[in-house]
Amino acid sequence: MSDAEPSRRRPARLAALVAAGIALVVVAIVAFSFGRLSTLSDPTPADRSADAGFARDMQVHHLQGVELAMLIRDRSEADDIAHLSYDIATSQAQQAGQMYGWLEQWGLSQAGSEPSMTWMTRPARGGSDGSGHDGHSDASGSAAAGAATAHEPGSPMPGLATPEQVAQLEASTGVEAEERFLELMIAHHRGAVEMAEAALDRADSGVVLNLARAIVASQSSEIELMERMLAERE
Repeated sequence: MSDAEPSRRRPARLAALVAAGIALVVVAIVAFSFGRLSTLSDPTPADRSADAGFARDMQVHHLQGVELAMLIRDRSEADDIAHLSYDIATSQAQQAGQMYGWLEQWGLSQAGSEPSMTWMTRPARGGSDGSGHDGHSDASGSAAAGAATAHEPGSPMPGLATPEQVAQLEASTGVEAEERFLELMIAHHRGAVEMAEAALDRADSGVVLNLARAIVASQSSEIELMERMLAERE
């Protein structure tokens, strides 16, 4: 490869990143508008409800997912990573916009009045089938219906990457960056599934329950995909 080829690639990759960033902004704006409209038929959740807590905390969780996906796009040339990171960034930006819109429509603060994850520490309602979350079996198979989770209010969200882990990804390139990204995103998705299953146990709003089910289904599938991608690189 000549010295000129990398220099030609950099502007093209920068343009792709800028275009992706603009696309994410557009997606988030559209999702915000849709999120406000989609709550009109639901009762308004209370400030300390699981519905509001999930909308706040999953926004934070999703926005880190977008950050990780955008970081790997500039550190890998692999097609499978590029496709996966684009899908993660666009879907999670869209869902974050929806949840922001819900809170606006509900007339609730985006920040909330209690520590993050507090809603997950409260007892769940009993599922009619004893599964603990409206017909979905618990990922670990250990949580009983109606039981509170082991999380503490204000504790780190499940699967959230630490600042040190994000910095390690930023400092990596090539296959090393791909492996770090996949490891972080697998853990990130597992945490999102855990949060979504907790919402299925506790939330009442139809829009929240529908999104939680979608997150469980889509991110469980992506976990399997990323595990295969990681195995191919080891």
